[in-house]
Amino acid sequence: MPRSSSSVRRDGDALVFAGALLREDVAALWRPASNALDGVRRLDVSAVERIDSAGLALLAELAARAGGEVAVDGTPEGLAELRGAYRLSPALGFAA
Repeated sequence: MPRSSSSVRRDGDALVFAGALLREDVAALWRPASNALDGVRRLDVSAVERIDSAGLALLAELAARAGGEVAVDGTPEGLAELRGAYRLSPALGFAA
């Protein structure tokens, strides 16, 4: 199995994701993302190529743990459809 090219890094008040946020990538991203979460106000997914429901769950959980008022920068393939299917707001909180 090829090694994942997915990554996460802290840049100012943002967690910056790159690669694909797919089921097989999420477990490796969880620890570094959650360890860098203090003070995060943005999730930058503009360098993400694709996302599936596991990737969306990762982002939604990180947004919730960061306080829920997190901006999401970028629209990778699949994000809008998944957000709609799970009835999540643009900030990845549950829409009323």
